[in-house]
Amino acid sequence: MTAELIDGNALSKQLRQDVAARAAALRARGTTPGLAVVLVGDNPASQVYVRNKVKACEDSGLHSVLEKYNADLSEADLLARVDALNHDPAIHGILVQLPLPAHIDAQKVIEAISPAKDVDGFHIASAGALMTGAPGFWPCTPYGCMKMLESIGYDLRGKHAVVIGRSNIVGKPMALMLLQKNATVTICHSGTKDLKAMTLQADVIVAAVGKRNVLTADMVKPGAVVLDVGMNRDDAGKLCGDVDFDGVKAVASHLTPVPGGVGPMTITMLLVNTMEAAERSASS
Repeated sequence: MTAELIDGNALSKQLRQDVAARAAALRARGTTPGLAVVLVGDNPASQVYVRNKVKACEDSGLHSVLEKYNADLSEADLLARVDALNHDPAIHGILVQLPLPAHIDAQKVIEAISPAKDVDGFHIASAGALMTGAPGFWPCTPYGCMKMLESIGYDLRGKHAVVIGRSNIVGKPMALMLLQKNATVTICHSGTKDLKAMTLQADVIVAAVGKRNVLTADMVKPGAVVLDVGMNRDDAGKLCGDVDFDGVKAVASHLTPVPGGVGPMTITMLLVNTMEAAERSASS
């Protein structure tokens, strides 16, 4: 068996076309969807992410504002800026790029964003909405994973899904989304005694710990679907995920590559969430 690759670039393109059509329809009614991206400091990776997010917005017909601040910006000034964006009717989504400098409490900043504009899905209100099944914004990376499963017509009902990783950004929300689709979910982490025993039971595996080769071929049940959320570098400096790609490809039925898998979906779901926020605002 050779796994069928789930192409995140191709799926992203389809979803972005839908966003562009929805944005055009909203502009025709007098509202241009707007996203504000706030970057504090000069983290090189963050600068690349932010540039990609702004370009994706513009390419899809959304209005994007990029605000850059020096690393010595005070927490109080950042909170004041977030508050101003909360009250700006031209802005429907607010994204504060993480990580923030050490002197700023990231959680405090996230909680300062209006839940109605929390397109990253990190606010406690968004987490609570996901937990209870209420309308809200889903975190972009696990939301993208769900869209990938949907794109291959995968029915999660009654399936056993194993999530490796328990972060608030991917692992925990991923587990809740899978649960909503009636999967039986196991969350594994650094305290899990026998990871292989868990993953060998899984119909679906989501690897999201940021550790190379955390999942190898001997840990995967033949025919399982494997989503690789990791972003690492191999010994040659080449981008790779958490999954031993070449090994697992021979066992899984479907597999996401790195790069070109989950990565493009993250920014795409940010656009989807921003579009949703703008539509809600326009109809309220």
